[in-house]
Amino acid sequence: MTVVNLSFSGAGFLGAYHLGVVGALLRHGDKLLSSLKACAGASAGALAATIMITAPDKLQHCKEFTYRFASNVRSQRFGAVTPGYDFMLELREGIEEILPPNAHQLANERLHISITHSKTFKNRMVSSFTSREDLIKVLLASSFLPVYAGMKPVKFQGQKWIDGGISDCLPVLPVGRTITVSPFSGPQDISPTHKGISKLHFRLANMSIMLSKDNIIRLNQALFPPSLPRLKALDQEGYQDAVCFLKKDGWLQ
Repeated sequence: MTVVNLSFSGAGFLGAYHLGVVGALLRHGDKLLSSLKACAGASAGALAATIMITAPDKLQHCKEFTYRFASNVRSQRFGAVTPGYDFMLELREGIEEILPPNAHQLANERLHISITHSKTFKNRMVSSFTSREDLIKVLLASSFLPVYAGMKPVKFQGQKWIDGGISDCLPVLPVGRTITVSPFSGPQDISPTHKGISKLHFRLANMSIMLSKDNIIRLNQALFPPSLPRLKALDQEGYQDAVCFLKKDGWLQ
């Protein structure tokens, strides 16, 4: 049987797209999931991968938190960088609510999270978690975009770490086939359809993105969360794109 991995790209608030993908895979992807060895991700993608591995039953809860989180950031005068607003605290509280007590045991060697060293900017993939708190710290580190999310990088194992999307935005695991997921149009296995005639693309920390007006809008929405209807539309778009992939690749029974 083919060994399959899933990798979710960095996405910011476009992580709503990832949650739609997760929903489709949980509902229609039994054949694929029976071959699934591991999940990987960076930033918001790491959070989606964690839901897939440790808390699939909390998917709806995760969506509701995402919508609430986005609404709270939107309501701040200067968004996430508004003085007095603690982006990382709100993210931690959301993660704490969603992860089960044994999340680190479920994640061990099945979840691979991309983080970036704050001084060398070298990538590290973490797949071993000695405690639930360790897992939470790695997830926070992978989502910590300097200045945007705060000024103090996340400490883990005596080192300081920042957003995994800076050094490897879309991890590909060494064994088996890695199915890649991205909310940006590009050559990834599951991603929005590219609209337009241009075939130009650019690299963003190991992820290829088509150069298009839609992707420029998406990059902006990743940091400056769009409205609730748009977030729900992203969720639905991810769901439909994942179903199309399952059909095209013969994973639907």
